[in-house]
Amino acid sequence: MNPGPASVLARVPLSAPPRRWSAEALVGPGALGRLPGLLRNRFPDFRVAAVADAGALRRHAGRLEAALPPGSLILERPCGEEHKTRAEKVRVEDEMLRRRLGRDTVILGFGGGVVTDLAGFVAATYLRGVPYVSVPTTLLGAVDASVGGKTGVNTRWGKNLIGAYHQPAAILVDTEVFGTLPDAEFRNGLAEAFKMAATSDAEAFAAFEREAGALRRREPAATARLITTSIRIKGAVVGADELEGGLREVLNFGHTVGHGLERASDYRLAHGAAVAVGVVSECRIARSEGALRARDEARVTALLASAGLPSRAPAGMRRRDVRKAMGSDKKARRGELRFVVLEGIGRVRAAGDGSGRRFAFPVSESSLDAGLSRIGL
Repeated sequence: MNPGPASVLARVPLSAPPRRWSAEALVGPGALGRLPGLLRNRFPDFRVAAVADAGALRRHAGRLEAALPPGSLILERPCGEEHKTRAEKVRVEDEMLRRRLGRDTVILGFGGGVVTDLAGFVAATYLRGVPYVSVPTTLLGAVDASVGGKTGVNTRWGKNLIGAYHQPAAILVDTEVFGTLPDAEFRNGLAEAFKMAATSDAEAFAAFEREAGALRRREPAATARLITTSIRIKGAVVGADELEGGLREVLNFGHTVGHGLERASDYRLAHGAAVAVGVVSECRIARSEGALRARDEARVTALLASAGLPSRAPAGMRRRDVRKAMGSDKKARRGELRFVVLEGIGRVRAAGDGSGRRFAFPVSESSLDAGLSRIGL
């Protein structure tokens, strides 16, 4: 399990100074092989409870078992947003309590973003908080869910409305596991990576444009660069605004419409696909607001298209259902929707200063209409 001498792991330092949190993400082939040493050094004599999704275990159970210390508990959970619920959290907690796991327990999330969000939420509340290690096995989980400390579950009223901030002690992204991902699942991760670069890093966006073909072919080196770049971008945003008081709102670009699409589809539409369509819609909203030039809108939509991501809402979806679902967006204030407004590649609208700085704004009804019309609603 240990990486060979030729294996080079990228190290991305992460920190949130106000809460004195720091950690490191290791990215590259064989990263999972560093888990035994990490546990020995950071958590000697701790037990491990691994919350793992069924799909990841089908493909990588041997890798996980080889990396865990003897006596570790593996709790298999079903895949899918419909299973990221309070009931699933209770099932995990009850099993841990039944096994009499104490505060000398490390919880490890192994799987996609659904399971790592669930595992992190359990870690945040179990015995009032125990350490957490994130081992994402999907590209979406690697570039997004593993970074930032947001944990939570879905409810009938919307996504991630119940949760906590609980930062991981470490993130291990073993790129060898991505070879088994279905193409659609791989594209989900590309959508989030492209979105982050579009709002926050013009140079990274240009690099993704240059490597679009290599990313579409899933070339390992290009994929590793995309992951490390995305973790660096998101880590910088989180380090500046860990608890989403301002700047962290930029990470929700495409999500106001995207989450509405997900919920209106009863979560049959994958998160990455929903975000891609949401980004297309919200680019048109920004353009209608006079903030975004047509050529920059075209660059964003072209990069999404290069990865085979959708740009239209699923056939049969109704505008009124999406609008209703958008009403539960966490950025809304007094029932008024607010959007991250893209002003150019790597730049979003901002207002105010200091702790009152804002990055999400109401838009006109005509701009919202233009954005929803752009995606066929």
